[in-house]
Amino acid sequence: MKRLLMEDYVTTKDAFEWRLPDTFNFGGEVVDYWAEDKDRLALIWLNDKGEEKRFTFDDVKKRSNQLANLLTERGIGKGDRVIVMLPRLPEWQIATVACHKVGAVPIPCVTMLTEKDLSYRADHSGARAVITTAENTHKFGDTFAAQISVGEAPGWIDFAQGCDSFSEEFFPVEMAASDPAVLYYTSGSTGMPKGVLHAARGLFVWRVSAWYWLTLTQNDLMWCTADTGWSKAGTSILYGPWSCGSAVLFYDGDFDPEVRIDLLEKYRVSVFCGAATELRQLAELDFEERDLSSLRLTVSAGEAVNPEIVRSWKEKTGSDLLDGYGQTETLMTIVNYPCMPVKPGSMGKPLPGTEAAILDENGQLLGPEEVGRLVIDADNPQIMLEYSGDPEKTAANYLMADGKRWYVTGDTARMDADGYIFYEGRDDDVINSSGYRIGPVEVESVVMEHDAVLECAAVASPDPTRGETVKAFIVLKEGVTGDEKLAKELQDFTKSQTAPYKYPRKIEFVASLPKTVTGKIQRRILKAREFGNE
Repeated sequence: MKRLLMEDYVTTKDAFEWRLPDTFNFGGEVVDYWAEDKDRLALIWLNDKGEEKRFTFDDVKKRSNQLANLLTERGIGKGDRVIVMLPRLPEWQIATVACHKVGAVPIPCVTMLTEKDLSYRADHSGARAVITTAENTHKFGDTFAAQISVGEAPGWIDFAQGCDSFSEEFFPVEMAASDPAVLYYTSGSTGMPKGVLHAARGLFVWRVSAWYWLTLTQNDLMWCTADTGWSKAGTSILYGPWSCGSAVLFYDGDFDPEVRIDLLEKYRVSVFCGAATELRQLAELDFEERDLSSLRLTVSAGEAVNPEIVRSWKEKTGSDLLDGYGQTETLMTIVNYPCMPVKPGSMGKPLPGTEAAILDENGQLLGPEEVGRLVIDADNPQIMLEYSGDPEKTAANYLMADGKRWYVTGDTARMDADGYIFYEGRDDDVINSSGYRIGPVEVESVVMEHDAVLECAAVASPDPTRGETVKAFIVLKEGVTGDEKLAKELQDFTKSQTAPYKYPRKIEFVASLPKTVTGKIQRRILKAREFGNE
């Protein structure tokens, strides 16, 4: 077994060096590694009905071995794609680990996907097996070599009964570091979803963000509320925490702010990861009297958390709230470290082993505070293998500049003189008004500071004089009425907090904002409406 501790990968106090193994199987070399301690807790599962189950790493090892044997018996092996569409159930972790043990490539999917969505993923990936709940079996055809359901369904292998009939012993297959290991599909905000294929090396190195951002240890209980189909769930519910020997809390229930606080207190969660939209609502609650003394760190990624929420959360819980940046193609690469000062609005600095830069449209390096394309050194082993089945689209994400090969994130950002990086938006989200390039996030962050605002999305809107101007779509807090007086107040407020040319000259109050299944605001949909391109 390979050792899993941080000191094995840090060469000196001040330097970091990638030390990739030639082979790596997450199931065997992480789960089975920790299972040598028969009593080490891996998972606390509970639901909104009051049910609770606890699993040690040894429990996960044995059950995943049984499922690995079942998959092998059905002809599923190395390189085969397996759709894993499960809600927050322990079977999700077990199924994913079993796939890794046989060398198969799991395709995590959220349960809200439709039959059409799944048909595309199955056809595009060539999936040979599917693992889902009995309630969702009707969304799939009958062409798979293995069809496994949690709960009984006609024509499907029952997960529990099927596993029970196989041995608890299984020797994980050897996986080269470059072998395909997991396939995520993007939310498909434009065109068909892209299949983001990661290698075994990715599963290995994603522990770096768990070390330096989450700062997880063998004594932590981590709770990440991400859905099981998100890449964030992989890094913060499975691969990251378990690589550190941390236990995870896994709650199957609808979002309820009060319940979130109850569970943080009851289970003594030490590291919490939530979406920005959740944290905004949690910060509205009055819970200063609750005992959250075990909560030492809170993190968020995928959408910027406005500074006021960061301050409020710190005041109420005593724990820092640290933003981070990552993509399905790269996972976490830029973070706010617990050990360094936080600059409001900044994504932080690159993780060890990650080099980032800001380039202009001609591939030239930009100086401090200049907005441009965010790129990452292409030699980073966290970066995907490819967009599955699309070499042209894959190649389009790379360029040569300053004598190096870079991965182009598709996001715009700026870097200050201290190396802190500030997200400005997607390449096509930047608003060009009278020659001024305006990042939507900066506008949104300021508007969000106003007491009346719950959510905000800033997009370009056509203007006969300026070409484009800033328009803000705003969701107000409960009980607040949107009118011209409030719109003027919000405009004046924005002008008082940032450069006046950035204020939203147009404001529309809306009941909700369009979002992807991962909770990201789809600004391009709002922009399309403004330009009549729906």
